[in-house]
Amino acid sequence: MAGFGSLAVDQNRPPTRQSRGKICRVCGDNIGYKEDGELFVACCVCGFPVCRPCYEYERSDGTQCCPHCNTRYKRQKGSARVAGDEEDNYDDHEDSDDEFQSKNKDGSDLHVSILQENGEDYNNQQWQPKGQALSVAGSTAGKDFGGDKEIYGSAEWKDRVEKWKVRQEKRGLLSNYDYQAEEEEEEEDYLMAEARQPLWRKVPIPSSLINPYRIVIVLRFIVLVFFLRFRILTPAYDAFPLWLISVICEVWFAFSWILDQFPKWLPITRETYLDRLSLRFEREGEPNQLGLVDVFVSTVDPLKEPPIITANTVLSILAVDYPVEKKHNVEPRAPEFYFSEKIDYLKDKVHPSFVKERRAMKREYEEFKVRVNALVAKAQKKPEEGWVMQDGTPWPGNNTRDHPGMIQVYLGSAGALDVDGKELPRLVYVSREKRPGYQHHKKAGAMNALVRVSAVLTNAPFMLNLDCDHYINNSKAIREAMCFLMDPQFGKKLCYVQFPQRFDGIDRHDRYANRNVVFFDINMLGLDGLQGPVYVGTGCVFNRQALYGYDPPISKKRPKMTCDCWPSWCCCFCGGSRKKEKGEKKSFIGGLLRSKKKKMMGKNYVRKGSAPVFDLEEIEEGLEGYEELEKSSLMSQKNFEKRFGQSPVFIASTLMENGGLPEGTNTTSLIKEAIHVISCGYEEKTEWGKEIGWIYGSVTEDILTGFKMHCRGWKSVYCRPKRPAFKGSAPINLSDRLHQVLRWALGSVEIFLSRHCPLWYGYAGKLKWLETLAYINTIVYPFTSFPLLAYCTIPAVCLLTGKFIIPTLSNLTSVWFLALFLSIIATGVLELRWSGVSIQDWWRNEQFWVIGGVSAHLFAVFQGLLKVLAGVDTNFTVTAKAAEDTEFGELYLFKWTTLLIPPTTLIILNMVGVVAGVSDAINNGYGSWGPLFGKLFFAFWVIVHLYPFLKGLMGRQNRTPTIVVLWSILLASIFSLVWVRIDPFLPKQTGPILKQCGVEC
Repeated sequence: MAGFGSLAVDQNRPPTRQSRGKICRVCGDNIGYKEDGELFVACCVCGFPVCRPCYEYERSDGTQCCPHCNTRYKRQKGSARVAGDEEDNYDDHEDSDDEFQSKNKDGSDLHVSILQENGEDYNNQQWQPKGQALSVAGSTAGKDFGGDKEIYGSAEWKDRVEKWKVRQEKRGLLSNYDYQAEEEEEEEDYLMAEARQPLWRKVPIPSSLINPYRIVIVLRFIVLVFFLRFRILTPAYDAFPLWLISVICEVWFAFSWILDQFPKWLPITRETYLDRLSLRFEREGEPNQLGLVDVFVSTVDPLKEPPIITANTVLSILAVDYPVEKKHNVEPRAPEFYFSEKIDYLKDKVHPSFVKERRAMKREYEEFKVRVNALVAKAQKKPEEGWVMQDGTPWPGNNTRDHPGMIQVYLGSAGALDVDGKELPRLVYVSREKRPGYQHHKKAGAMNALVRVSAVLTNAPFMLNLDCDHYINNSKAIREAMCFLMDPQFGKKLCYVQFPQRFDGIDRHDRYANRNVVFFDINMLGLDGLQGPVYVGTGCVFNRQALYGYDPPISKKRPKMTCDCWPSWCCCFCGGSRKKEKGEKKSFIGGLLRSKKKKMMGKNYVRKGSAPVFDLEEIEEGLEGYEELEKSSLMSQKNFEKRFGQSPVFIASTLMENGGLPEGTNTTSLIKEAIHVISCGYEEKTEWGKEIGWIYGSVTEDILTGFKMHCRGWKSVYCRPKRPAFKGSAPINLSDRLHQVLRWALGSVEIFLSRHCPLWYGYAGKLKWLETLAYINTIVYPFTSFPLLAYCTIPAVCLLTGKFIIPTLSNLTSVWFLALFLSIIATGVLELRWSGVSIQDWWRNEQFWVIGGVSAHLFAVFQGLLKVLAGVDTNFTVTAKAAEDTEFGELYLFKWTTLLIPPTTLIILNMVGVVAGVSDAINNGYGSWGPLFGKLFFAFWVIVHLYPFLKGLMGRQNRTPTIVVLWSILLASIFSLVWVRIDPFLPKQTGPILKQCGVEC
């Protein structure tokens, strides 16, 4: 749980009672005091609590810097001099003074107030000269005053303060201050200091929002345990089968809730600093040092995925602000969506040529659109002899299931430049080889082919993959990802940066929960606080080395330390360990090799003598000076080919962690090698799809691929910029939406029935237990369809038979039901409060959870069992990427599919049950209305959740809303039964009823 504290550092005050109990944050011992009785303060900048032995150890054998703010430690009184102390220009007689006191000219104290978040982030600092408080932000300000006034003269100190104020005013942190222009070298110092600041920071959810949420989760868990205990111990003997089924369903729902809820225990958000990224890697007069990125766009069906949509995605990639910014700052860069926006395009545009260039660009795009659509129309009328190329030879791709590999480089091969003279990115078209009898593994196989081709042709260290309909909506999206991946420490442990999916063309009410707001804005934030979000198939920037099956670099653990006041034989009791210099000297060579150790696919590849593995670069270059190890300790070329395939160029590219191409290569040879690595038989007897690249074995290859990376110990990051990074299209038609959910659920069932099932696979790796719960939830949720279908049927059965799953509604029963419903409502409300999700999005998600659960998930379980156990394969339907010309026209189309049968049956059953229950209560009198309300509540719960499905069945209504039709049917049926019961057309008799006795009088 994130905590906030205020730490005030005042070097001239004696230690107070509150400060006497301070504990060293490194070893856990008391900090202690100096000879004058004051509390020992190691760092003059942040005051991070460190004891004297830890301080001495860090100065003599460590980095000589504060572990909190990374400021170099200054020498304390009585401390031995170390290398670098000469730069501080301290005289020996200054040891008698406190080297960390900072005073103003008039002797007043310098007071620094630090707001600390989890011991990491600084949000506010205050400097008070002469009683005047100046508010500044960030961690740079504290470092500006890290030195002592005693080092400088009064004039120098005053000039230093003035320059600091100027810099803060330029950052917008100070105002109304008269200043003169600074010297260029001072400005450069400031920029360098700013560039050294973190590129991102973690922003925990405020405790006022998250703590009540956690308390309610615990209370709901307790209430759920007592509720299930009550349900199990009070069976309904007159309806025992219904009671037993309902209890089994409720136990499963409780298990499913735990899997979904507890991974959201530690939600966080992150904030990036793009200006610092630019200062650090894009310095004037120096080559651009931003990491290269390969972007993959996959497409399969030109009819369901129109080429004009794919073209817009490619154009948005070419126009991204990476590495250089474009002339006009317009968003988005996809022309179809930019020109269709109904906004004032002249707002904030001051360039005189903007209007003229915009009109010319729109005209060119309309012409381009006509040409592309004409080609699509022409392609649908394929000649009998097939297509012929310009040289008269048949086009190799006439048969889509049997053709060779094809690669064409469009841009970037011959120094192509744009209108401003800037080099264009390389644009490459790839069509992998297809032959009958080979398993091509659908999208996962296509992505692995792109990984190999890009490694041979460009070999960028990072890769972004997009679906053909997901265009770049934020031109700085790649820079957002680089703030994490190019972090010098954290970036080495990241396998990917995942962005949320946002969609265009969704109807205003989001009838079928196409936006998935609850998943992307609640569940993914919770996973980001653990080991990272799951990979969702698109909008993700990868670290190439993570896809090659390597383990992340292992951080060197800080050695435990003990204070010098204890003898050496007490170290074991103190919990620390002293440095063993002799042991370290013995294993000098072994330690050198261990520092370059790299694991691959969870295994250590060693020589016969069990020597440590080498870094892959050493395999290519060799280790000069270590003849005794030589070839016996190097991984053989045969082992590489067994894992990566028989391509020397590709294997050489895997050895280059920072990307780039081997020296001496030419374009022609690289193209031939690229065609070789996309051949059908390349992956045979290799570990592609097993341990390397996108993992095979499921139609949801994204979940499986991210799961394997997390099991190796990699971390991932969830990046949510204010402007959505990517936008795509989603199916708004009911049938297409159900087929999409069917495909996702089928993939989860396949993973559940495979060796990669998180129930047993994740425990052998480095997966955190809450992350494991999240992955278990992703593969067991389709099986919730069985209890959900049964639970939605029970209300109708109870209404038709007159029985109920609860024997009696006593006061205790009412209390447990009320407590459970209140905890459910409170959890939902507090979840919406900290996440910012609207109640409408939350309710649509709940409705479609029931609709998909009783239809698509149910069929997915049966299809998964048939595919895995019986070998009956089912081809998933590619989701349509473009709607009709009319706005939301596809929303009202009715496409019959077998997925519609179970929900339709449930609606009819519950409606008939409501009518029958009300009829029975009318016939049996007043006493039967009490038990009826509980049954009606559950029946209406089912009908309300299936209401969007009912609207989809009824299609477009001209004037009459669906809810009116539904209530009309229900009320007409009930009033008909009441009318028959009253029977007003028969004459009413008063007094005794006279009947003929049959005796003649």
